Amino acid sequence: MTTPTPLTELLARWQEGPDIHSRVIPFVYEDLRRLAGRLFANERPDHTLQATGLVSEAYIRLADGGPFENREHFFGAAANAMRQTLVDYARRHNAGKRWASAERVELDDVSAPAEAECREILSMDQALRKLEDVSSRQAELVKLRYFAGLTLREAAQVLHVSYSTAKDDWTRAKAWLTKHLEM
Repeated sequence: MTTPTPLTELLARWQEGPDIHSRVIPFVYEDLRRLAGRLFANERPDHTLQATGLVSEAYIRLADGGPFENREHFFGAAANAMRQTLVDYARRHNAGKRWASAERVELDDVSAPAEAECREILSMDQALRKLEDVSSRQAELVKLRYFAGLTLREAAQVLHVSYSTAKDDWTRAKAWLTKHLEM
């Protein structure tokens, strides 16, 4: 019988509140930051939402979640929190809340996303909602890869499937999304 890691024990106690949340941060922050950084790796340098801000927002959203079974469960929830954070920013921007005329002010590296980014995020969110009706596992795989920046191997671990299954799901999901995002 294996002994649970300190992180697993803390994640199981997540609902106990802020004291536990703050004790989890040292175990997960760098991985969350790295995943968020991957999400922005191919974006322009002046992207308006930075990895640090995305991690902070996602972590705040996770405060009401849990408990988490293990690290993979936690990172799956973090991927969803990052996705929802990006979608919410895009929706706010599209709602016309005076973003266009606002002066950019650094506030923990968070500010409004550009219009093209908003359209892309909202389009992907809408397509993912439709893909969930076709294959929830494929939709979850896309969320983990697109919104959390996980590699295919990392996503396979989170989903508890083999690498070859994840690879097949990824191929199918990309084809499905390509078809539905072009419509």
